[in-house]
Amino acid sequence: MGSPPPAPRVLLLTGAPGVGKTTLLRRLLADLQVPRGGFLTGEIREGGLRLGFALETLDGRRGVLAHRRLPGPPRVGAYGVDLAVLDGLGTAAVEAAVAAGSLTVIDEIGPMECASPRFVAAVEAALAAGVPLLATVVLRPHPVADRVKAHPAARRLTVTRATREACFAEAAPLLRALTGDRCLSG
Repeated sequence: MGSPPPAPRVLLLTGAPGVGKTTLLRRLLADLQVPRGGFLTGEIREGGLRLGFALETLDGRRGVLAHRRLPGPPRVGAYGVDLAVLDGLGTAAVEAAVAAGSLTVIDEIGPMECASPRFVAAVEAALAAGVPLLATVVLRPHPVADRVKAHPAARRLTVTRATREACFAEAAPLLRALTGDRCLSG
């Protein structure tokens, strides 16, 4: 008889682009009353066209992560990625959250972010440190994302338009248990 699997301390939201992973993540964080750090992303749109992605740390610092008009390198698809913004804001916020032992929030672990060796190291440090981690992660195969998804302490929820509410209902108590928070509405 083996020992039971470890309780999840890594909660991952995955799914196709545009299904609401970031919206669900924001909703989970809305009433959470625990120390946390990290970053969120959002689309930059103009006239219905997605031009890029903004990054905002949980303490309110902002920058343009990727944009069609940024030259790169690196380039991921149509977007040039600003590694100075990623590392100076996003990765630094992840590193600080891990160092503080806080809930660490990463939106997202995908090709743009993984173009930064410092970001990849910060994700690996978060996994090794044992801090609670809440992250969105790219659905399609990617070497770094696949390692995160396979982590033994990870619980992965696949978000679709049809399952968003069910994912919230499942994720809220998991996050409550993960952080010890009693104020998260479910």
